Amino acid sequence: MEQEVQSRLRPIIADWLTSLGIPTQANDLLTLGLLLFVAFAAASVVYFIAIRILVRGAKRLMERGSSIWYAPLTRHSLLEKIAQIAPIAVLDLFTPMVFNHWPFWDHMATRLLELVMLAMLMRALFAGLDTIRSAAALTTSGRRLPMQSIVQLGKVFLFIVALIFFFAIMLNKSPLYLLSGLGVATGLVMLVFRDTILGFVAGIQLAANRMVSAGDWIEMSKYGADGEVLEVTLTTVKVQNWDKTITMIPAYALTTDAFRNWRGMQESGGRRIKRSVHLDLNSVRFVDDELLAKLTKINLLAPYLEQRLAEIKQDNIEQANLDMPVNGRRLTNLGCLRAYLDAYLQHNPRLNPEMTMMVRQLAPTELGIPMELYCFTNDTRWAVYEGIQADIFDHLLAVLPQFDIKPMQRPTGQDFHPAG
Repeated sequence: MEQEVQSRLRPIIADWLTSLGIPTQANDLLTLGLLLFVAFAAASVVYFIAIRILVRGAKRLMERGSSIWYAPLTRHSLLEKIAQIAPIAVLDLFTPMVFNHWPFWDHMATRLLELVMLAMLMRALFAGLDTIRSAAALTTSGRRLPMQSIVQLGKVFLFIVALIFFFAIMLNKSPLYLLSGLGVATGLVMLVFRDTILGFVAGIQLAANRMVSAGDWIEMSKYGADGEVLEVTLTTVKVQNWDKTITMIPAYALTTDAFRNWRGMQESGGRRIKRSVHLDLNSVRFVDDELLAKLTKINLLAPYLEQRLAEIKQDNIEQANLDMPVNGRRLTNLGCLRAYLDAYLQHNPRLNPEMTMMVRQLAPTELGIPMELYCFTNDTRWAVYEGIQADIFDHLLAVLPQFDIKPMQRPTGQDFHPAG
């Protein structure tokens, strides 16, 4: 078809110029000029149709349909970059016709247009990958994937392919001819792109096992990282620490070294409180009538006292010599405190009742008896969590005197007094 157009169009133009009285010697140059004009005019028409009609029409359809692709396509100008290939293709079609009598310039123009088309095609493909990455970031499942790593690997692959075609065009050889020599360069490629290859493999592992993704809070002491993951790329993971510094971690390090991911805590809806207060061993005693009268006025403790006193009374029926405190069962102020704290946690609306909640008395140490509270808040936000935890332990320290129990701490400063 192309040869047929060439064989008819050029003689028609030459005959028309001759009929105008133009010398035959000048026909070739004028024919060249007219064909160049026709080629650029056709390319301009194709460009106008592609940009002003097709691209705008496609964008309007996507905008009306509220497609998630509209914003990414617009941001990366993908449709425009694809449309810009069309006029170059038209010029490439006209080249043999325009330079029919000038083989050298035909060869040079063809090579130049092929290189331009290759560059614009790579530009469009790169924009396509960026568009896919941006669209994936708008979906929940897409944010879990290491799209940055996948896109970067895709760009590396396309760059290698473009490089092969570039040399194929410049040397006027088949790409398959050049591919046959790539085996020799494989070792060099593996050496140059070692981190890239390791990073991509690590990215696949991270995605398949959902080990880390953008938005996660991770801790990795080896690299001094403790903060939110901003970006997972082909070779590195970018972490913004809580002090606003940035730590860059090699992607493959996340598959070979230990790190902590707090995503499970964030998704569970509960954040753990595990803290203890040391109590003075010397303040632990049995509950006497005076203390019992005070404790029965505590609403949260009343059900426990009623049940426990009934059990103690029943167990002590057959006991003799109850005047001695060691005989029979008796309430202790420490046991009552533990029961009160358990009830306090159970009635705290800011704790998650679906998760583990208990008060633990740990083994005594030289610092006293550790009384540990183990529970989960129903809000995982850091500032809110710290506020809830502080409120609970403020209350714990404030109620200790009601049970005649003293907290334990190392003596310092004003705790020391001169003898005598």
